[in-house]
Amino acid sequence: MSKKPQAADALVRILVAAGKASPSPPVGPALGARGVKSMDFCKQFNDKTKHIVPETPIPTVITIKPDRTFTFVTKTPPTTFLLKRAAGITKGAQTPGTEVVAKLSLKHVYEIAKIKQSDGNLKHLSLESICGSIIGVAKSVGIQIVQ
Repeated sequence: MSKKPQAADALVRILVAAGKASPSPPVGPALGARGVKSMDFCKQFNDKTKHIVPETPIPTVITIKPDRTFTFVTKTPPTTFLLKRAAGITKGAQTPGTEVVAKLSLKHVYEIAKIKQSDGNLKHLSLESICGSIIGVAKSVGIQIVQ
């Protein structure tokens, strides 16, 4: 007897503010189009992120199964967000590479690297290499790293 092939799980990647998920965009349309109740996701997400500073953007990967059940994984905030928050600025440089909008110490970079290391896709990397990529992102935002 042949089995019916299983439909593949759908992946949805969205950026949601910690503790602020609501059925409005981007959550509602992304999940509603796949037949998932967005309120269920919002309750679970808000409960999971209630310990994080409100308004912190949290990249989230939602896996939707064919029977419309879902699981989700939250990641650490984007590096640019962490750098701008550490530097106390709201916007990066208009012309990165030539304009410097803030200065951060290597200690700040190290602290951000420790936060980013908890992400599943970065666990295998050394703290040094994560620091190197953070310094690169800082340059592209217009933040100068000083000793």
